[in-house]
Amino acid sequence: MTAGTTTTKRASFPLKAAIGGLVAVAVALVVGVAFGAATLPPGSVAIELLNLLPGVNLDSGLSEREVAIITELRLPRVVLAMLVGGMLGIAGGAYQGVFRNPLADPHLLGVAAGAGLAVTALVALRDTGTGLSGLPAGTPVAAFVGAVGAVALTYLLGGAGGRDRSPATLILAGVAVSAFLSAAQTYILQRNIDNVREVYSWLLGRLATAGWHDVLMLLPYAVISAAVILLHRRELDVLAVGDEEAAALGLHPQRSRYILLGAASLGTAAAVAVSGLIGFVGVIVPHTVRLLVGYSYRAILPLSMLYGAAFLVLTDLLGRTLGNPAEIPIGVITAFFGAPFFALVLRSTSRIST
Repeated sequence: MTAGTTTTKRASFPLKAAIGGLVAVAVALVVGVAFGAATLPPGSVAIELLNLLPGVNLDSGLSEREVAIITELRLPRVVLAMLVGGMLGIAGGAYQGVFRNPLADPHLLGVAAGAGLAVTALVALRDTGTGLSGLPAGTPVAAFVGAVGAVALTYLLGGAGGRDRSPATLILAGVAVSAFLSAAQTYILQRNIDNVREVYSWLLGRLATAGWHDVLMLLPYAVISAAVILLHRRELDVLAVGDEEAAALGLHPQRSRYILLGAASLGTAAAVAVSGLIGFVGVIVPHTVRLLVGYSYRAILPLSMLYGAAFLVLTDLLGRTLGNPAEIPIGVITAFFGAPFFALVLRSTSRIST
């Protein structure tokens, strides 16, 4: 009877977590749009957001100026934060499943550094004075090339000298690759001093100047990346038992890894291209979800996308309000939460290993 009860709870809990994730996204959407330099009534904001749906026309009681603040300034920023947070959350979960490493993260594996180097080079090599507000449409492609190159370097370095690509080895290789790529990025910035200020503001997280053009730039890459990862999420559960067992079950382990790595790198690169380097989302969110629903990636990945979206909107809201009238870069806020969280995960992982 006890076993049956436990099974029932485990089967129904992911559904509760999914509902909780949807509620968290909805609350983050309303709160993120309502609060800022000028606070708007959350209830009126919710009604105005409903008015954006086809066939809905309700009286929110807001003036035309306040509606313009919602639709032209705050809503694109919140939507972009949701896309970036959801993408980083699901990509972090995918990396952890592929490498079978709870510490795997787009930043720790050098993915973000590779994408950042590519975007920095792209900005530095074009005409000065254009700023980062008008990123060319091909920026995510350039960032993807840099991200894939960084993953390849990390993977090759992790297996150099005939060593086994253990989780610890891959993390160390990723740190080394990130350091090298960051040094190359610094060199490019020093050689193109006119763009230093623009690029540094982007490196610390760039949601302050978000517009609908950024949302439209990221959207197709995020949709493709998330769709591929979600379609292959069951394969991560099979890969967790080992390559030989996975092959015996009819799975091609290497092919599955390459597909998932490519999709996660594409999504991460596109997110980095439009928002800058925002760290630790890929560690905090999947681990929190894992505590809620267990170790099955069928649940971890879609929930990481939902909770990642809500998490980044709320952290961006903190950055907007804590330093008012100035803004704290969102990368600083996520690092403030992520660094101690990463230390706790590292400590618990070390205990399990011993």
